[in-house]
Amino acid sequence: MLSLETKKHLEEIYQRFLHDEKILQMKDIYIHNGTSCYLHSFRVAKLAIKIAIKKGVTDNLETLLLAAILHDYYLYKRKIIKKRNHGSEHPFIASANAKRDFGISDEVATIINSHMWPINIKLFPKSKEAKILTLADKHVAIREFLTAKSIKLKNLDKDYQSISTLF
Repeated sequence: MLSLETKKHLEEIYQRFLHDEKILQMKDIYIHNGTSCYLHSFRVAKLAIKIAIKKGVTDNLETLLLAAILHDYYLYKRKIIKKRNHGSEHPFIASANAKRDFGISDEVATIINSHMWPINIKLFPKSKEAKILTLADKHVAIREFLTAKSIKLKNLDKDYQSISTLF
């Protein structure tokens, strides 16, 4: 169970990023069968925090939250920039962009860089937070891949409502 103070602190971080102009650019980048990168990242953040709390991994929730929100902060449209190695390269682009724009720590960058394991087979997620982010990302991505674009468009308002708060 988290203290009210911790929940409030995490919610403030979440809300700051949810409305940040740079992060809002992710609404125009589509992944996983038509899901916006923005919606995907905040879904992953919510799930990662939920898993961490359930598993009692609560010492470093701010780091996990930042890594989850920024794990796909690569800011390019794949259809415009034909990246052959998007799966293995985008974590490094995302962490470099996050360092540049938000001054993230090396710890957050390391978590972001390992989130595409096992595609990046040599970058096994070592910390508990990195493992949680990797799990949450895979879970959300699979659900997004399996949801038809027509259903996504129909439920868009509901989906954005679902990420409007962390808790």
